[in-house]
Amino acid sequence: MNIQIIGVKSCSDTRKAERYFKERRIQFHFRDLNEKGLAKGELENIIRVIPLEELIDREGKQFKKRNLQYMVYNIEEELLNDPLLLRTPIVRNGKEVTIGYQPSIWASWQ
Repeated sequence: MNIQIIGVKSCSDTRKAERYFKERRIQFHFRDLNEKGLAKGELENIIRVIPLEELIDREGKQFKKRNLQYMVYNIEEELLNDPLLLRTPIVRNGKEVTIGYQPSIWASWQ
């Protein structure tokens, strides 16, 4: 398994995902969205599995801070320019991808 957790340290679901894999001694790579966002190719790979609409966090602080609920925008462009708009954690295992805390799905990856 080649697990990648994409999120921010301040997100409780991201911390729970990290703990899930640590407890099972499954190695993973963590990417902090505060430091580095997604590349266009990475986002396209994720979109193949999860619809673009589900990736944007409409309940998050960043969405409200930027007043996007009142604007017309291109979701893909916004996610590439401002990775803090992503719902987290995004957990990748090869071509498989989940959003949020999904231990039942991760268990099937083992």
